[in-house]
Amino acid sequence: MNNINTLGELKKSGYQSKSIKDELRHNLREKIKSGHPTFEGVHGFENTVIPELERAILSRHNINLLGLRGQAKTRLARKMIELLDEYIPFVTGSEINDDPLHPISRFAKDVIAEKGDATPISWLHRSERFFEKLATPDVTVADLIGDVDPIKAANLKLSYADDRVIHFGMIPRANRSIFVINELPDLQARIQVALFNILQEGDIQIRGFKLRMPLDMQFIFTANPEDYTNRGSIVTPLKDRIGSQILTHYPETIKIARTITEQEAKLDVVQSDLVYVPSLARDLLEQISFEARESEFIDNKSGVSARLSITAFENLLSTAERRALKSGVDKTVLRLSDFMGIIPAITGKVELVYEGEQEGAAVVAQHLIGNAIHTFFPAYFPKIEKLEKPDEKTPYSDTLEWFFAESGFELLDDSSDKEYKNILDEIAPLEILIKKYHPQLAKEDSYFMKEFILWSLVEYKKLSKDRVSEGYQFKDLYGSYISKL
Repeated sequence: MNNINTLGELKKSGYQSKSIKDELRHNLREKIKSGHPTFEGVHGFENTVIPELERAILSRHNINLLGLRGQAKTRLARKMIELLDEYIPFVTGSEINDDPLHPISRFAKDVIAEKGDATPISWLHRSERFFEKLATPDVTVADLIGDVDPIKAANLKLSYADDRVIHFGMIPRANRSIFVINELPDLQARIQVALFNILQEGDIQIRGFKLRMPLDMQFIFTANPEDYTNRGSIVTPLKDRIGSQILTHYPETIKIARTITEQEAKLDVVQSDLVYVPSLARDLLEQISFEARESEFIDNKSGVSARLSITAFENLLSTAERRALKSGVDKTVLRLSDFMGIIPAITGKVELVYEGEQEGAAVVAQHLIGNAIHTFFPAYFPKIEKLEKPDEKTPYSDTLEWFFAESGFELLDDSSDKEYKNILDEIAPLEILIKKYHPQLAKEDSYFMKEFILWSLVEYKKLSKDRVSEGYQFKDLYGSYISKL
């Protein structure tokens, strides 16, 4: 179709133009009927957000995606490009992508009136039909809608009463396209008012010019619910003109969160081949974000972005990679102590409440890692009771007795894999625990599991763990207390 170059050829081809909302609706219907996923690469929304979004598109609605940060709102908006036709025709030279069969600008109407069927047309690919604007307080009506251009008036020797002196803003230039305004509440109220007519009646007003230009657009807005109270709000008449408001959410399960992290993390082949990551480590990493969303130290109203897990995973592998490079080995297994390397990825991603500020961001990050270990442990081993009967033997008695007899050990950050394994192998009760409760555990996962038991015993107040200059020192509680005295 895109080898057609004139209006006459377009008419002969039988081409039927559609509004962008009808175009989206038609292509969505075809995808649903064929069973193809409509928003590939967006996980966790299959039974919640995506059905609502599909209903909004079928209803030809402008859409507001409302949710906390890091909930794939912009990703969803960008994915809508895939529901557009691959190419559409427009009048060559038109600033606003005029439909040759239904022109709306003065320029396109004049060209068609002059050249008729010889009017040259060009073809616009769907990748060029997506416009995005971050709403900031400095955005003006001229940026979005347009303004009078005195230079154009002077060059063309036009009166300011002539509508050809208008310089169109971003919205008219996005005619027949998807236009996204991110963080809508940050847009000043008077700028939001300027959108009323575009959304409902389709006409725009610029410096006294009332132009009846039925712009053909699909608006997508994104907003954070906290913005309604903290920084600004969406004015009521504008909300009334937005057809569907859809609430997004964070991943509801560890499995979904893992899928997102593994898809989004930027890793190269060398890094992936160098560091073996046990499945438990991947789950533990995702649990940290779940703990953060429930933490009393973190403002849950501001949200904890999915980017926390993604950047933390990248940091985690880089921590192990750095250690391997220093040791001169070609392959290493991730350690639980490597999780201390993700603290910088956590501290920049969470908004602390007053109590969290008092603790300090790094301490809060360590709390989150500890809480994730505490939460996961009962799923892998028998629960550690807070109170036990005197002389009662538990699954962990032999391990605790080993620490009492041996006065503990140090696990250094940069110890070689051989040194690391030798240290953990010395604690024979750990191997017995794993063989009893996880007899099928892969050998490459066993050392991470041994360390997991030790960190869990610390979290359940059965052992002590102290940071030393180059690593961690594990001791029994009594020995730790005596050494501190």
